[in-house]
Amino acid sequence: MSPFPRSGSKGASRIERVPRSHLRLNPVMACDTAFRLVARRCLADLTANHATTCRGDPEALHQMRVALARLGAAISFFSPMVADAQRKRIRTELKWLHGQLGAVRDLDVTIKRLGAAGNQRHRDYPFWKAKRAQTHRRLAQALRSARYRRLIKTASGWIENGPWSITKGKRATRARACPIAIYSADKLMRWQEKVLKKSRKLQRMSTKKRHRLRLFNKKTYYSTEFSVDLFRNEALFRQQAALKHLRQAQKALGQLNDDANGQSLAADLQRDGVRMSLQIPGRKREKRLIRSAAAAYRKLAALKPLRV
Repeated sequence: MSPFPRSGSKGASRIERVPRSHLRLNPVMACDTAFRLVARRCLADLTANHATTCRGDPEALHQMRVALARLGAAISFFSPMVADAQRKRIRTELKWLHGQLGAVRDLDVTIKRLGAAGNQRHRDYPFWKAKRAQTHRRLAQALRSARYRRLIKTASGWIENGPWSITKGKRATRARACPIAIYSADKLMRWQEKVLKKSRKLQRMSTKKRHRLRLFNKKTYYSTEFSVDLFRNEALFRQQAALKHLRQAQKALGQLNDDANGQSLAADLQRDGVRMSLQIPGRKREKRLIRSAAAAYRKLAALKPLRV
């Protein structure tokens, strides 16, 4: 049975989960096979959480966003092998879906923060809950739409048999046939070096630049994560350490991003007449989180170069 919804079915959520042990990469696997395996896994996780997200479950929604981010990372990681006429359109649609999910997720984070601050009895608290319900209704409509079903079907077909998979020429053929361990070792080192370069001015970064660093850190983290199975001995230890440091940086940068989104949301709602303070943490917390991310990057920089 295909792990993807059939064309025309209601069930973008109907999916057969494949055991993780059957989805592992191996070092000699060709890059085209490895890409398909990773991308299938991401698409499977995305659709597996579809129905529960439509019913309003915040954790399922979060898992859909994680799966979407992992799929985007896989597409970037295997570029330019998968570069073709369809890729740009698919990435545009994935960005649309990310926006739909993110609008509700931002409210979930804010409401959770309000609850932790003891604001449930504030006169405007029900407004936030109503805003979440309204935004979720729009999300559920999007997830049940023909556009969403078309995205899943198109992405599935592209992963399996997209134009990228039959592009002629020695360069394209070599890219598809290259052993994934060799490709990953080079790509991961370049990405990890790039994230370190981007982080050098972390202390003085604007919110916008810090957001871009967070996004690239996330891509690097997810790519390191799905590549860990390829390495052994010292190389495995090195990648596990890199994963730990990238995760620490991602956590700190994610909290900073949540703070910025909360402030933006508060400003939007104040224009709608809502006066409740979100009690967004101040400069002291921001400095602490930046220090945490900077410390993680120093540890990442101290690791030895990766060797297969």
